[in-house]
Amino acid sequence: MEKNKEYQVLLYYCYAKIENAEEYREQHHLFCVENNIRGRIIISDEGLNGTVSGLKEDCEKYMAYVHSDPRFAKTEFKIDSHETHAFAKIHVRYKPEIVHSSLRHLDPNVKTGKHLEPEDFRKLKDEEDVVILDVRSNYEHELGHFKNALTLDIDNFRDFPEKVKELEHLKNKKVLTYCTGGIKCEKASAFLLEQGFEDVYQLHGGIIKYGMEAGGEDFEGKCYVFDNRIAVDVNKVNPTVVSKCHVCGTHSDRMVNCANPSCNIHVAVCEECGWELEGACSTECKVHPEKRPYDGTGYYQKQSNGYNPYKGLQRSPKKEKQLHGEAANS
Repeated sequence: MEKNKEYQVLLYYCYAKIENAEEYREQHHLFCVENNIRGRIIISDEGLNGTVSGLKEDCEKYMAYVHSDPRFAKTEFKIDSHETHAFAKIHVRYKPEIVHSSLRHLDPNVKTGKHLEPEDFRKLKDEEDVVILDVRSNYEHELGHFKNALTLDIDNFRDFPEKVKELEHLKNKKVLTYCTGGIKCEKASAFLLEQGFEDVYQLHGGIIKYGMEAGGEDFEGKCYVFDNRIAVDVNKVNPTVVSKCHVCGTHSDRMVNCANPSCNIHVAVCEECGWELEGACSTECKVHPEKRPYDGTGYYQKQSNGYNPYKGLQRSPKKEKQLHGEAANS
């Protein structure tokens, strides 16, 4: 019997200038705490980037809160149903960029690749003069990618600009970029244009929206996501498994983090090997003195001294009383 999916997971980003980013981070964090929103949110001078979870009604309040600010009115949310929170905590952090790219000089609101809606991407991707370019990291595209996609050997998106040097021979092609939710493509496609590529597109809303609106056709494997689900199904048309167990080599789309925190690599490990190695990726990691207890999921919350949702809030005594439900004038 299918579980009740009373919660939602929201994936979103918005490139928009924030003059008072650190002050806004405080306000945004407080709203999340007061409305039981959990997840990871980055606030930057160049915009917002987040994945959050909450009860459906709380998520609706959160989306309304974001849209109520004129700076973020255009924000598009990818909404997925879930049985419970996809996060244990709320982290709202200020960072120089909303995705670390080493391309701070590029503003996607000024120039970026042409946005393709999922159905348009589906129709265009198999044309003869088209190259489908995955701009994600190795552990992401190894778990799942579009059929015939060109993948890059990068561990972090900040390595993307260096790899573009290897793509010079594709400048006369239509280049269709894609990523998880669309955010990396905004700067990846802008950088390609800057480097002289003329016909550059991006999958609007990324793999997640493509699965929701175009059935995920020809996306092979699963999509890596940055919450405790780790990986999600995308393809409802012609699904397949492309990733292999890091240990034994059998086909497996069961993604884990190595139980050894000093390693912590993201790899596919089949259930049998997972239990045999107690969540580790190798015998060496299995015997590591700091190895974390394995519960069969391969997902580990960051260590903390108990869940403190108020961590990071700069609270005045008055605000602290209000947060704890005390009278402001007591």
